[in-house]
Amino acid sequence: MAMAAANCSLRVKRELLDPRFDSYRLSLDNLPTYSLLLDSAVAEVKLREDQYTLDHMCVFGMYNYLHCDRWYQDSVYYIDQHERVMHLAITLDTAISKPREVFRLSPEIKSCDTLVCASMHFTSPTWAALSDGTGKLYLLQTSKRGANNIEKWEVMFQQEFGEPFVIVHSHSYMKAGAHSIDVVLLKTEQDESNVRGSGFHSAVDWLTITSVNSENSRFEVSRHRILHGKLAPHYAAVEQDGTSLIIASDKPFRFVQIDGKPVEEQKMKKIATSQTEEPTYYWQQTDEDLTVNIQLPDSTTKLDIDFQLSPDHLQVGLKGQVAFVEGQLYASVDHGLSTWTVKDNSLEIFLFKKNKGVTWPQLIIGDRRGEFIMDPDQPSQINECLLNLTSEEMNADPEKGKPPCNASELEECDRFPDDTASLTRFDANSLKATHVVNLSSHQYLFTAVVDPAEMPCLCLRHDVDALLWQPHAQQDNMWEHIGTFNALGYVQASKREKKFSTCAPNYSYAALCECFRRIFIYRQPVPVETVLYNRKEARHVGQVAKQQVASLETNDPVLGFQATNERLFVLTRKNLFIIKVNTDSSE
Repeated sequence: MAMAAANCSLRVKRELLDPRFDSYRLSLDNLPTYSLLLDSAVAEVKLREDQYTLDHMCVFGMYNYLHCDRWYQDSVYYIDQHERVMHLAITLDTAISKPREVFRLSPEIKSCDTLVCASMHFTSPTWAALSDGTGKLYLLQTSKRGANNIEKWEVMFQQEFGEPFVIVHSHSYMKAGAHSIDVVLLKTEQDESNVRGSGFHSAVDWLTITSVNSENSRFEVSRHRILHGKLAPHYAAVEQDGTSLIIASDKPFRFVQIDGKPVEEQKMKKIATSQTEEPTYYWQQTDEDLTVNIQLPDSTTKLDIDFQLSPDHLQVGLKGQVAFVEGQLYASVDHGLSTWTVKDNSLEIFLFKKNKGVTWPQLIIGDRRGEFIMDPDQPSQINECLLNLTSEEMNADPEKGKPPCNASELEECDRFPDDTASLTRFDANSLKATHVVNLSSHQYLFTAVVDPAEMPCLCLRHDVDALLWQPHAQQDNMWEHIGTFNALGYVQASKREKKFSTCAPNYSYAALCECFRRIFIYRQPVPVETVLYNRKEARHVGQVAKQQVASLETNDPVLGFQATNERLFVLTRKNLFIIKVNTDSSE
């Protein structure tokens, strides 16, 4: 499916930002850490020689082998070398018992040639989805799991789905009187047509598995949709009632198969052409201002226009209709001086730049529906400005002044995602992209679950901060800004050895984990008992954000990492470490 132009934006809640955030203070407070020696090592699967792409590394090589059951507090699972699903639930730190077996997979797994890591997802308080890593999917009725549950897990559905996959998300719901479970699978497949690329593509399988009798004793696949994309997605989750799939990725995804039948090319072409329409607006700029022109329907008057402008956001449309232009402006404008007028069925908007002399590459961040018209004099002015920065020779005299910038020396924190990076909502029935947010200026950081009944949250970099977004099923507020981790966008980019990052469900802290030993914890600002004085800015500081570092006593690489409100769980091949971060979950 051809990717639609960005048609909506992420609305940042200003009250959740802290423009006066100073920095994290290193705290040497002791973090109580407990270590459990596992009876049997974790079932780690190393990448084979034919799994050499970045996608294989992202999907399988960096897989999180520790699974947190968000329906029950401080409850984690892993799968060991004896194909056992092992469970640890903590009620008291003083009495941490050994992990115990809750389910056992088939022993035939070891003989499989195309094995990937086993994966699981907790669908509801009483259901779980499980894969053995060979390409087989299980749906299990677990009854209520929790700390004291000793009931066996029962297989209610199992089926082979070809290539091995990992389970990304699953959700259980009732629709038309039937119990359905949607499961999202991710595969990396060979692509014969991808000659100039890596030779592989990513496939997202979106399955709907429905009960076929009232006793819920027999389930079968009622719908099977497959999407393809060039790179592995950062995020894929299904809405609570199965009405749509949300994908965040650097390259666009499109539907290729529905219930075993290829999606007709004709249908796709129609969608593609409908998305290459005339520009919605035209805009120009000078050093000081911007002019925007929008063609209006005949006999439109000024009274029909809905115009809303703040220093950073513009929304223009006809009253009671979808806006022509809506989103975050590339930079701030002086909205007090800015004006608009209607003339000859054309709406003309005049915006005055707050920072004069700054050239805007786009009017609305991520919106490609406008066309920039350059003033005829501008190219010659730009060429004059560039003359003193260019030379006939490559680095003619490196000693003279500063040597030219070497792109390979740019830090990771200076890099941005591709211009095609997007957050897209695909409708289950029409297969169309109904909502698209351009993510080219927002690096994807991690996925976190705040409420298991909702879709997982996305954490994105916004400037130096990391913002947490909760997707919702309702249309008006599809992505809600619910939390901010100050300066974490900048901090995590400097951690070259970082393997996993996550946050507490109550977003009291964020945590990064390196490949070996070290864990970094970033607590959000809390009031301090004694108000501090910042000499540099000549102001009093009433709250402080702490950074803490924990170092694990092991030489084994970290295989799994999960955060709850009170604890961090770190899994290595032979040990499970539990770090007490908060003494009270209400902190």
